Amino acid sequence: MLFSNAIKNGIAGISLLISSVSFAQTEDAKTLPIGQRVPMTQYKMENLDGKMVHLESLSGKNGLLVVFSCNTCPFVVGSDNFEGWEKQYNDLNTFAADHGLKMVLINSNEAKRGDDDSQDAMKKRAKEKGYTMPYVIDKNSELADAFLAKTTPHVFLLNQKMELIYTGAIDNKVDGKRSSDENYLKNAIEAAASGKEIETTSTPPRGCSIKRMKK
Repeated sequence: MLFSNAIKNGIAGISLLISSVSFAQTEDAKTLPIGQRVPMTQYKMENLDGKMVHLESLSGKNGLLVVFSCNTCPFVVGSDNFEGWEKQYNDLNTFAADHGLKMVLINSNEAKRGDDDSQDAMKKRAKEKGYTMPYVIDKNSELADAFLAKTTPHVFLLNQKMELIYTGAIDNKVDGKRSSDENYLKNAIEAAASGKEIETTSTPPRGCSIKRMKK
């Protein structure tokens, strides 16, 4: 009986391990691989000026900084506990330009398109905050789905070949228990522009979930 129970427990343990590994692999598969050329680089999206643009048309000589964003998420616009990453957008645009890259904000909140993330609301937000970069509409969250984008904000840094070289958070400033500031995105931009290896190529994105339409 003891031997039988041991066998059963062993099988259960192996099954649990296999299940855990399968789950981890599934989670990993939900992130675009670093070094891969991103999909839908010529997918047309409407900018707030009415012009249709795509990622390749927006890219600079050294690449493109893609930020999935929105108008209301506290991680973007700020709250009592965090100033919000939106406050850095114009500085990041200038920083990217100084290193040969351009930047685009992408709104994929299709489920809120008739409300807080309508085109009119986007125009109002861009004007109020003085956005210096394009702010485009990702209809039906198609680009977000292709990029496996999860949050607002969620950063994707692309080189001149439209290959993913960094993805995740802008920095760690949302972490109130941090021991020091880690500027993941700026460090990646500086390294890429100088031809150096990017030390941290991926971090967990922090923010609100992208509001997709239910299918």
